[in-house]
Amino acid sequence: MQQGSFRRDLYFRLNVLTLRIPPLRERAQDIPLLIGNVLERINAATQTQHTIGDDALRLMLAYNWPGNVRELENCVERACTTCSFSTIHVADLPTALRNFQALPKLEVQGAEPDTITPLDQLEKQAILRAIDVLKGDKLQAARRLGIGKTTLYRKLKEYGSVI
Repeated sequence: MQQGSFRRDLYFRLNVLTLRIPPLRERAQDIPLLIGNVLERINAATQTQHTIGDDALRLMLAYNWPGNVRELENCVERACTTCSFSTIHVADLPTALRNFQALPKLEVQGAEPDTITPLDQLEKQAILRAIDVLKGDKLQAARRLGIGKTTLYRKLKEYGSVI
């Protein structure tokens, strides 16, 4: 609008309501409902009866879904296509999901329960912990943390870490 490529009056006509839909990782309670909806749709289209196993559901609840609902739908559709049985298990899920391991919750060392820890200290601990958990695999740590490998190396250089 400010650049002149979008009409000002049209903007105000369309800007009646702003919706903020949080990412799927912030609303894990919706995951079973969404899976059920996708399975219902697939079962009706293919005339099959796929269900989700407890092991697969637990993993899907722990996963952070960077691709949001579309990634979840694709995951379930793929699992239904490649699944040998009517129940979807972890082995039927895409490789990215099977290889996912939730990183342990961060506990700031030496911090009192009611203290506020600076973000840079939390970031440093998260990066170093991820590398430790992944046995030095920096590329995988960068992927799991959702940052680029260049950013990871720059941060490590800032920390003075030679890992």
